[in-house]
Amino acid sequence: MALSELWAVEMLLAAFAGGAFGAAIGALPSFTLAGLLVVVGELYKLVVRTTGADAVVDITGTIGFGVVLGPHVAFGGGAAALAYATKQGYLDGDFEYHPAKDVARGLGSKPDVLAVGGVFGVVGYWIATVSSSVSVPVDPVALGVVGSAVAHRLAFGYSLVGAAPSEWFDMRPDERGRGTEDSGGAVTDGGTAAVEPWLPYQYRWSDVAMLGAVVGVLGGYVAYLTASPFLAFGISVVALVFVNADVANVPVTHHMSLPASTAALALVDAPAAQLTPAVVAGSVPLGLALLVGAAFGVLGSLLGEVVQRIFYAHAETHFDPPAASIVLTSLVVALLALLGVVESPVWVPLP
Repeated sequence: MALSELWAVEMLLAAFAGGAFGAAIGALPSFTLAGLLVVVGELYKLVVRTTGADAVVDITGTIGFGVVLGPHVAFGGGAAALAYATKQGYLDGDFEYHPAKDVARGLGSKPDVLAVGGVFGVVGYWIATVSSSVSVPVDPVALGVVGSAVAHRLAFGYSLVGAAPSEWFDMRPDERGRGTEDSGGAVTDGGTAAVEPWLPYQYRWSDVAMLGAVVGVLGGYVAYLTASPFLAFGISVVALVFVNADVANVPVTHHMSLPASTAALALVDAPAAQLTPAVVAGSVPLGLALLVGAAFGVLGSLLGEVVQRIFYAHAETHFDPPAASIVLTSLVVALLALLGVVESPVWVPLP
């Protein structure tokens, strides 16, 4: 993208509409739809590359990661609108944590709520566009999600982190006799704030690391078979439909599968546009791809847990741990490519 697109009226209108749509149907439902489009787009690319046909449209880039359903637009807009609606007292229901964290709920058609979603859709679009245009060596879409979350907390008067540094990693207040902890409820600190694990069934270090290793192997394997850095990510995101449906204990894994797939393909000495299953299989042993995938899956999982303990657990609005983790893991891939440790940054921009 070029910086001139920051003020392109058509793109601003589309980003506004994307953010408002994310607010209307809910941040998490919009992200699930994005994952579905990524899966469709990556399978389409695979067919095109293996048959030699001409691609008609980049479904992944223009829709799944674009201003239609891109997380920096629709998810970020939905999360901001949720924070605004909470401040305005619009929300009802029995959500057990801070209402502004209930990203699975849609917000309907209230004009001011949709307008806030639209404005923050533009904010996310601007952040991602600037990041991509100046080649910041991180995932621009994930950076847009993170930047949008920071912006909505500041704009609506929420605390950025919600706790003093000494409290950031304290997920078990019961050890000090301040409350109780179980697998499904908030842990209060004696006041109005709740110490809320982002996912009550996915926050213990050993559990998170094991999950990261498993998902990392699968991410590396899918990338090895398909030459796609995004297909496993899309599959992980589509699985969030079960989280939307309130199925118990479904883990969130896209911040593990994406770096795993990317790192496995970074071992291949070929430009991203030339990656095919045959090129990958001829360049990298499968066992190495799986090991590297596992390592980056664990890294992504642990970084996500660090982020959730600092920016989510003690705060009042949604701050997306997977997006922040992806920013960090994509930076690691870029740095390794710059240092010559891996052959390619794949899709991560390099300065």
